Amino acid sequence: MFAIGRENKQIKKLTRRAAILGGGQALLFGLLASRIYYLQVMEASQYKMLADENRISLRILQPKRGRILDRYGEELASLRRNYGIVLIPERTKDIAGTLDALGELVPATLDNHERILSEIRGKRSFMPVVLAENLSWEEFARINLQSYDLAGVQPFAGEIRSYPHGPLFSHLIGYVARVSEADLAAIPDPEPVFRTPGFRIGKSGIEKIQDDSLRGRAGNMQVEVNAYDRVIRELSRNEGIPGNDVVLGIDVELQKASAAALSGQSGSIVCLDIQSGEVLTLVSVPGFEPDAFNRGLTSSEWRALRDDPMHPLINKSIAGLYPPGSTYKPLVALAALATGAMSPRDTVFCNGRHRLGNHVFHCWKKEGHGAMNMREAIKHSCDVYFYETGRRTGIVPIQEISNRFGLGVKLDTGLTDEKSGLVPSPAWKKARFNQPWMGGETLVASIGQGYIQTTPLQLAIMTARLASGKQVMPRLIRDHSGEAASIGFPDLNLRADHLRLIQEGMWSVVNEARGTAYMKRMQDPLMLEKGYQYSGKTGTAQVRRISKTERYGRGGVIKNENLPWELRDHALFIGYAPSDHPRYAISVVIEHGGGGSAVAAPIARDILTLALTRESQGLKLYSPVRQTS
Repeated sequence: MFAIGRENKQIKKLTRRAAILGGGQALLFGLLASRIYYLQVMEASQYKMLADENRISLRILQPKRGRILDRYGEELASLRRNYGIVLIPERTKDIAGTLDALGELVPATLDNHERILSEIRGKRSFMPVVLAENLSWEEFARINLQSYDLAGVQPFAGEIRSYPHGPLFSHLIGYVARVSEADLAAIPDPEPVFRTPGFRIGKSGIEKIQDDSLRGRAGNMQVEVNAYDRVIRELSRNEGIPGNDVVLGIDVELQKASAAALSGQSGSIVCLDIQSGEVLTLVSVPGFEPDAFNRGLTSSEWRALRDDPMHPLINKSIAGLYPPGSTYKPLVALAALATGAMSPRDTVFCNGRHRLGNHVFHCWKKEGHGAMNMREAIKHSCDVYFYETGRRTGIVPIQEISNRFGLGVKLDTGLTDEKSGLVPSPAWKKARFNQPWMGGETLVASIGQGYIQTTPLQLAIMTARLASGKQVMPRLIRDHSGEAASIGFPDLNLRADHLRLIQEGMWSVVNEARGTAYMKRMQDPLMLEKGYQYSGKTGTAQVRRISKTERYGRGGVIKNENLPWELRDHALFIGYAPSDHPRYAISVVIEHGGGGSAVAAPIARDILTLALTRESQGLKLYSPVRQTS
């Protein structure tokens, strides 16, 4: 009986515990059900939005970069298909292992690990890093097949800049390259597209100064992605605005002919339309391969370019600085006429030397030219005549007229590496060296030597102004519509008879017997049939000092061909055509090329002939479609 009582008490305790436990479970399930109801019903829209944000991605679409074209529509910079791969570092646990795996798939094209790891360290972990570009379709397909096994790796297909003419326009067109951290730091409030993988901006030349117009405006697209960030489907797309085409005044055929004429040399040719100022040829040789900068130079490639004695990285047309030599003499003559220091009839007797104090200044013709007036002195390029002309005129008027003709000043091409050159003066020398100007320095400057430094573009502009009497300015871009801007160059306000005398002297250089370029006069049958002639001035710029011992020694002055290349004279020529109705002006500068009459003059003649021939063909100028924003 006592045993039965004890059992009843135990049963009651168990029942009470079960009831408490059951109640607790019911309460717990009730709370859970309530929470589930709250989340699934009351907060459903909020969590649906969060889920959508997790699977829907907004991606920036890089705009299509505009082309750069010549005056007739020939592509100088275009686009081609580009296949590549990027890595998002935060989405891969083993970066080194991933790079090794990719290296097995595309060993010949994958960039080196050091470069990639360095770039990863310099970026935030969510920022994509370009691993490789310019993949073949086969390589791209191979990566696509394996990419699901490579976390953080994303193949991409896009477009990349292409330069179909290689080095021919490397200095003028320039190149594009990936946006660097330094670029981003220098740009106030950079657009988001600047941070997208592989995006490129103009770094030099036309690509740089017209970057805003060429670049266009980025678009975007909404895509649905899976857990691996792979695109499942596209939801919406805004293509953005393609970049504008930019049309230059350049003529590809003239550029090709100019570059071919300088093949194997170092120098520049600039040819322009005197009426419009449009630059038809802007050649600087040697050039470089712009696509190499586009993809990224290796260290060895960079060193080879940097250390090349012919300086392929310098745009010699606008940044190469050269003494103008005898091509400067027409300006000295004009300064003398303007100041009244010399008249057209004044003569100077040349016996091969000119004495100033204790110094003797030599003419290039050892035995002398005899009595010379201004026209004859230009024709024969008599140094002694111009020594005396410079002495009478003084350096300041020579400097002033030089500036009016485009020397010693920038010509506002917009190209960032353009140099202003130098036309010296007493004030400049005092500021630069704290020394007074010497009379002998005026004589040296009067034959285009000494401190004076000019660019080939400046020499072409000087020539255009001598031919026209107008303040011709260079124009690289026809404008975005392909039309030449309305031209109305101001007058230089020179006396017509003074300018005519200089032009007659330049005509005689080429077209009269014993002129320094007479043997290189116009010879093309078509040009002769039309009565076309060209005018010009030869120049030889000395780059070394000739000692008395050498000058008066048994062997005399060492000939150019017997000197090391870097000590040889520069060869120069300036000219315009046709002589009676000037349309085209040209300058030719060949570094260490020897005499201007023998080397540079025939090149100028042939390029002027081609320019006149192209004009007669009536070629249709190109007019692009302008994009709107």
